[in-house]
Amino acid sequence: MDGVVSAPQLSPEEERLLIRDITVAAEAHSKEGDAFYLITQRWWQRWLDYVNQDVASTSINGFSSHASHQHESASSITPKRPSAIDNSDLIDDVTSEVSNVEIELHDTLVEGRDYILLPQEVWEKLHGWYGGGPTLPRKAINTGLSQTDLAIEVYPLRLQLFLTPKGERAVVRISKKETIGELHKKACEVFDLILDQVCIWDFYGQQKHALMDNMAKTLDDANIQMDQDILVEILTDGNGGLDGGCMSSVQENGCTETTSMVVEPSRSSLSAAENLSTNNYTSRSCSSEFSQSQYLASPSSDLDMHTTNSISTRGAPLGLTGLLNLGNTCFMNSAIQCLVHTPEFARYFREDYRQEINRQNPFGMVGELALAFGELLRKLWAPGRSPVSPRPFKTKLARFAPQFSGYNQHDSQELLAFLLDGLHEDLNRVKNKHYTKTKDADGRPDEEVADEYWANHIARNDSIIVDVCQGQYKSTLVCPVCGKVSVTFDPFMYLSLPLQSASSRTMTVTVFTSDGSVLPKPCTVNVPKQGRVRDLLQALSTSCLLKSGEELLLAEIRGHLIHQFLQDPALLLSTVKEDDHLAAYKLPKMGKNSTYIQFVHRREEVEPGNTSSSTCWKPYGTPLLSLISREVTVRCSDIQVMACKMLASMLQNEELQPSNLSISSDIEALQAPQDEGIKERCISSSETDSREQEHLKRVAPFRLQLQLVDENNACIDLSEEKVIKIPSLTASAVVYINWSKKDLKRFDTRHLESIPEVVKYAPPPKRTRSEPLSLYACLDAFLREEPLVPEDMWYCPRCKEQTQASKKLDLWRLPQVLVIHLKRFSFSRSTKHKLETFVNFPIHDLDLTNYVANKKNSHRQIYELYALSNHYGSMASGHYTAHIKLLDENRWYNFDDSHISPINEEDVKSAAAYVLFYRRVKADPAVSNGVQSCTNQNHNLSWR
Repeated sequence: MDGVVSAPQLSPEEERLLIRDITVAAEAHSKEGDAFYLITQRWWQRWLDYVNQDVASTSINGFSSHASHQHESASSITPKRPSAIDNSDLIDDVTSEVSNVEIELHDTLVEGRDYILLPQEVWEKLHGWYGGGPTLPRKAINTGLSQTDLAIEVYPLRLQLFLTPKGERAVVRISKKETIGELHKKACEVFDLILDQVCIWDFYGQQKHALMDNMAKTLDDANIQMDQDILVEILTDGNGGLDGGCMSSVQENGCTETTSMVVEPSRSSLSAAENLSTNNYTSRSCSSEFSQSQYLASPSSDLDMHTTNSISTRGAPLGLTGLLNLGNTCFMNSAIQCLVHTPEFARYFREDYRQEINRQNPFGMVGELALAFGELLRKLWAPGRSPVSPRPFKTKLARFAPQFSGYNQHDSQELLAFLLDGLHEDLNRVKNKHYTKTKDADGRPDEEVADEYWANHIARNDSIIVDVCQGQYKSTLVCPVCGKVSVTFDPFMYLSLPLQSASSRTMTVTVFTSDGSVLPKPCTVNVPKQGRVRDLLQALSTSCLLKSGEELLLAEIRGHLIHQFLQDPALLLSTVKEDDHLAAYKLPKMGKNSTYIQFVHRREEVEPGNTSSSTCWKPYGTPLLSLISREVTVRCSDIQVMACKMLASMLQNEELQPSNLSISSDIEALQAPQDEGIKERCISSSETDSREQEHLKRVAPFRLQLQLVDENNACIDLSEEKVIKIPSLTASAVVYINWSKKDLKRFDTRHLESIPEVVKYAPPPKRTRSEPLSLYACLDAFLREEPLVPEDMWYCPRCKEQTQASKKLDLWRLPQVLVIHLKRFSFSRSTKHKLETFVNFPIHDLDLTNYVANKKNSHRQIYELYALSNHYGSMASGHYTAHIKLLDENRWYNFDDSHISPINEEDVKSAAAYVLFYRRVKADPAVSNGVQSCTNQNHNLSWR
């Protein structure tokens, strides 16, 4: 460690302002070759707390107050001045085998989490005040065409040097922007050789790949990768002259297959592997969004030096290498090309990924699948046009997944699912998976529960696959018997969307019960587009598990009243508009001489334009409906019991629920039209008095203010016990429930206040005749609520039995790369079928913002298509290809095994599209007051 340098001590505020000003000046003039210094995040945080101790919770002079946001609970403790800088936690204690580097960093450091990058002037000032060390300088390199496209090379290339014929070896560190000549010179220094007597080879895969004789070419342009092998060859003949074996550049990679066809190659496509969004100070394979200036926010917006994706390092396009068909392996070739051209994976596997291989994971393949895939990816991104044989990869694949052995045709989506899961397990950073029990939501906010589920998931599953491809569902199960709601948040790797028939539509109807057993709930069903009311009733009956002895009555709700009953089963559903509101009432089957009672909700509201603040009763919410027999004597208490029974599930206090007061028998008697029911009602006056007293006793705890509308439109108060006459001139009698403020506190009436429109989700974009089905419609069908199939019953913890619950999926957290599988294949015991439906999927601007249930996420969720796997033909004799977009060229190519050709963007869409790969476009940051708290910095990279 360096010693502490004596210097006049400044106040915390003086230090803060001085560092801020130096940072602004340094970042405004940063250029290629400038030195930046690593400093441990732990020490940097202590310094921030120290200099921010007098800053309020809001930012002052553009400087982010971290302490006020993150340490409010400890605000009474004054942070002490940090001791000397200690960067030892960044250093790998193992003796380095690197010949030309004294200090080696840990391989797994992450910018913003483990360290911060400081401009040289800032480091010198802090080091002058506090001393310490060790000093860890790194250079800024240019990553694009523009002089401002800078990155900090925290991890220079680590190369394995093999000296032949002596058999010696060494490891060196060198910038990828250094030239081959500089590498040549370093090799000679390490092995104490003379420049003129040595040549070096690209020894990729332990084979002479290419002679490195262009001394002015950079290592980046020569496609030299992290941990790559370099052969250092001593070439002298007996007379001390150079051997002729090094005079010509030959390629000895053993590739003899036919060269793939590539038409009109143009600009570099490396950014398809490296165009992750970066800022001025990125490191290694991380697409870091941490800039040192974000920790010392300046009032000037000019500090935002994020660069565009303009990395371009080669004159000829890379990534246009085909794969040989080994015999019915087109399914594998298509899937591999889509993964290989996923920018995040291309970058990761071309750098030092071996450090993350988990060989002890019992769920993995001891790292062999990851190594085989990484090897194949590097070959496909290497210079040259010769198609690559995937035989070594297929051999490994068959070893761990025997279902893909042999040379039969398989499903590319099934292979993708296996590969993503297998690669995740091989690269899982979690070595010991500890069991974590999930807690029930118990009424906690969804955001809190979702974050808890995700944290538990990440504690056991943390890999590049999770970082890039995994999102999170919100899954809601509702028991149809007791109404128990279970909410879980589960991870997903891809979405499998059903191909909804173009002749169908979804309709959302809210289902109400007359016995108050469950809360009202919207039910979305799929019906024929040219269907009739009987089709809708049949779908709803299946969805809401209608029992024998029950029926559904469909009604249109308008102005908080039942506008009309849809009782004609032959009525066309086309007469129902998408913005209509429908309710379905689950009732006992209607007997002879029965009628409906419509309970209309009203509350007191101030009359508009009335200066005296007088109130009147105004309808609100959705009416309830019950059935009553005209052949029984009806009293006020009967209506009270009926209303309270229907509202039972909304009572705030469960002790007062009518189910606990045993009044269901009274409802059944009121609704019974049979002769037995009439006889039971013909009772003596003494028995009548007894029954009235019993009714009054039962409804007393929750008596409501009810009014019956008689045949003359007069309101009859039902607060006093008496016999009443049910009007018979209308389709349903009307009873007003006048909700007092006291009653509104006892009942949770939010479930009555509004019901969704027939089209629950925002309608998809306009369809044309040639585009009958959109991807949005498929997503709507996937997310709609529906009952579980009988084979997949849910155990209700309240009922203590298996129930056919309704299930609703919502998207909660979306990944960086969204894989969408279109379910074209269907199987039954006797048939296999493929749907040739054309799906109109967006190539640009797939907007999923409105589909994300987490409304506190302020970022828009916009995706761009960059790859897709196609399937042509039938189930028995089909063929797979891939359409890939090289992002840097902004050009689409068709990958058909070893043959590659450019295609127009309008040709990307076809009825063969099977698996779609979308990549999220960088969302606009949340709007703030112009400064960014340090508390939030550790979340900038997180899409979880």
